[in-house]
Amino acid sequence: MEKFEELFAAYNCDAITDEQVKSEVSRILAEKYDSNNTPEVWKQCLNQIDLTTLCADDTDERVQTMARRVNEFGEHYAGIPNVAAICVYPAMVPFVKTALKAPGVGIASVAAGFPASQTFVEIKVAEVAMAVMEGATEIDVVISVGKMLQGRYQEVYDELCELKAACRDAHLKVILETGELKSASVIKKASLIAMQAGADFIKTSTGKIAVNATPEATYVMCQAIKEWHEKTGAVVGYKPAGGVRSTEEAVQHYTLVKEILGEEWLNNRRFRFGASSLANNLLTSITGKQEKYF
Repeated sequence: MEKFEELFAAYNCDAITDEQVKSEVSRILAEKYDSNNTPEVWKQCLNQIDLTTLCADDTDERVQTMARRVNEFGEHYAGIPNVAAICVYPAMVPFVKTALKAPGVGIASVAAGFPASQTFVEIKVAEVAMAVMEGATEIDVVISVGKMLQGRYQEVYDELCELKAACRDAHLKVILETGELKSASVIKKASLIAMQAGADFIKTSTGKIAVNATPEATYVMCQAIKEWHEKTGAVVGYKPAGGVRSTEEAVQHYTLVKEILGEEWLNNRRFRFGASSLANNLLTSITGKQEKYF
């Protein structure tokens, strides 16, 4: 417990307030949004999408159809970059692996008791390991939110370390479920624990609760990534997910990432969107006509 309090103090976690965050977000968007609301940025945002289906009625046919559309994307939209990855439940990973042929597109799987993360640690580790074994190149897991809110930081950290080890060569994206953490201070603390445990990305949300990715969460998490990079030299990616549907919302998050983390984060190795409907909405903005390709 003491080592985490020292960590939080080193990053001034208790000094950040929700009011300050809202004020800074409003200022940045007022000053910078319009200059980023361009077709080139829309294309960049499309290239940063983890195209996602996480439904109870998902089938092998559905995810294979999604993969084929990704494969054939360039035939329909020459000059527009493809999505970054396809994200599915663990049982769907083998079907994506079989169908996906598009170069450079990753296979992402949620795992470890997604979305609630309310199961035994041993099951979480096994599910991560199995998803990787079946072909996932990226793993998205949710922190134990209840433990985080109780201040059981060591347990949250230890669990994430186990999940990171189970990922082997796959990238680990750690979902904070910021809508449940609520305050800027707690979101920053969770960000630091995840990065300390070896997260390759930190991610806002599951998309399964009422409040998901917000500009305020993006601000806090990107500030944590920036400070972590400055102190340790480590590069950690950022992924807003859940509720990012419109072009306007995507550009808002893009603007904040650009202003806080800089140009070097504006690529799909460091910045992703978790989304299902966003891809079609960005395509609609880019082409100027209603698109329902994905």
